[in-house]
Amino acid sequence: MSVWEAILLGIIQGLTEFLPVSSSGHIELGKFFLGAQLEENLLFSIVVHAATALSTVVVFRKEIGRLLAGLLEFRRNEASEFAAKILVSMIPVGFVGVLFKKQIESFFEGQITLVASMLLCTGLLLLFAHYARPQQGTEVSFGKAFLIGVAQAIAILPGISRSGSTIAAALLLGVKREYAAPFSFLMVLPPIFGATLLEVKDYLEVTDPEKVPVTALVGGFLAAFLVGMFACSAMIRLVRNSRLLYFAIYCLLVGAGVLAYLFTR
Repeated sequence: MSVWEAILLGIIQGLTEFLPVSSSGHIELGKFFLGAQLEENLLFSIVVHAATALSTVVVFRKEIGRLLAGLLEFRRNEASEFAAKILVSMIPVGFVGVLFKKQIESFFEGQITLVASMLLCTGLLLLFAHYARPQQGTEVSFGKAFLIGVAQAIAILPGISRSGSTIAAALLLGVKREYAAPFSFLMVLPPIFGATLLEVKDYLEVTDPEKVPVTALVGGFLAAFLVGMFACSAMIRLVRNSRLLYFAIYCLLVGAGVLAYLFTR
């Protein structure tokens, strides 16, 4: 993997982790169209996922600081209730990840037709969330947190956007727009860090891991981190301004375009 390939994949990861277009789907498409030399590399995956997780922490540093300060009071308050809702939202993805790990891994073995089809599903979901326009005005309840978590579990499929599905689910459940994006991004932090730690464990157990140049790892990390901060901040504004329609159209065009390419080549 060259430095420029790593930077390109880092940019793709940083943009698509937060924009509702599926980072896993775009990484698979990027590897497919850039060539076989970009086969799955565990260490590179760990680095770019850690970079986007860190960018989320930076963007939401004030909210995370207030949350931690509230938790350290060791009493029931707004922070402890929010943390409890985050835990509830993690139940579905934890259940799916533990029981269906091997089946999930099989989805990431060059199944480009599946990726393109799931991008179409993401586009349709965003389109429905845009035009349905349910009455807004509520905060995230425990029941809604669980249902948003179900959307996150479904987004394990490559091509289903994690941010798109969770934000769309929140909006369809009537959650205020100013709450939908922050909750969506903060709820994925524990699963991302957990998955990254598991990847680190897997990497340490590999007897002869594939070597990636340090320059490529640094380039991929910086690209994912910097672009991730931009995309995360931009996504918050886009949700507040009801602009998910653009991403719905994008996902539909990319999904349809890839399927057309696969069937005509």
